[in-house]
Amino acid sequence: MQPSIAVLELDSIAHGIVVGDAMAKRSPLDVLRTGTVHPGRYLVLAGGQTGDVEEAVDAGRLAGASALIGVTFLPDVHPDVVAAIGGARRTAGEALGVIETRTVTAAIEAADAGIKNAAVVLRELRLADDLGGKAYILFGGPLTEVEAAVEYGVARLDGDAHPVTHVTIAQLHEEMDDNLRADARFMPRVAGAGSPDDPAATGRGG
Repeated sequence: MQPSIAVLELDSIAHGIVVGDAMAKRSPLDVLRTGTVHPGRYLVLAGGQTGDVEEAVDAGRLAGASALIGVTFLPDVHPDVVAAIGGARRTAGEALGVIETRTVTAAIEAADAGIKNAAVVLRELRLADDLGGKAYILFGGPLTEVEAAVEYGVARLDGDAHPVTHVTIAQLHEEMDDNLRADARFMPRVAGAGSPDDPAATGRGG
């Protein structure tokens, strides 16, 4: 998906399929991945040479029209962003920065800005599914660098139509870090709670 990627986010599945088709017909892309995400949205991801991806985005914008809710075009995408889109997760540093967005495209844009401008690790990039369509980024590293990454990420979205929430934790507690490194969803984390093998049920928990 390098050196350039683009992601188009639509609130219509039908229009999303039309957009993907229009983009594929316009340019010889190296990668085209499309599909549904919650809540009933459609994503189109394109990757390849910068000029080809840019032309495909133009075609997608035209085909998507009012169904588009977000477009991000990264002509020199950071490789860690590509890895995170693919589900890669990493850990590092005592500080944690979180950026939460209303759209997938906004989160990808902020993640790229943050990691390019600060010495941080992109711990995770969660996108749409099981989040009601929202997305969030986790940055890890030294406090000053994490603060900078969050600032750059939020600044990239300045004027974006979708609200952004962001926080920085100077020293993440080990137990909370364990939770973040495990399954991010709540129900898998509590499955089996209260069973005889659960330390909290037998009084063995701390």
